Amino acid sequence: MTSLQQPSFDTVTEALQWLNQQGYTENFNLDTNCIRYNNNTQTMSPEDFKIEYLFRFEGDTDPGDEDIVYGILSEIYHIKGVLTSAFGIYADTVSAEMIRKLSTH
Repeated sequence: MTSLQQPSFDTVTEALQWLNQQGYTENFNLDTNCIRYNNNTQTMSPEDFKIEYLFRFEGDTDPGDEDIVYGILSEIYHIKGVLTSAFGIYADTVSAEMIRKLSTH
C-alpha cells in the first residue's frame, strides 16, 4: 500500500468518492482468479496489479453491512480503479492466489 497518510471514512460511499477524486475511476469486479474491468471484458491476474488503499467497514449489527473497498493500481495496464468486496459470511468465492493478494494488506 501507499506510504502516504491514509484517510479514514465512516461510509463506503465516502471512501469511493475520495478514491474517485484521486483518479481511481475504473470499477473492478472480483472473479475466481482475477479481477475484471472495462464492463467485464478484460481481466487482470493478481501479479498485474497492486493494492494502494484498503478501507474496511464493519456493520455494527448487520453482517450484510460488512465491506472492503480497495484502491487498485496496475502500472502494466495504466489503470486505477476500485474494487468492493463483502467479507465474512458473505465473502465471494475466489482462488487461493486472489485471497493471498487481497489479504496481504
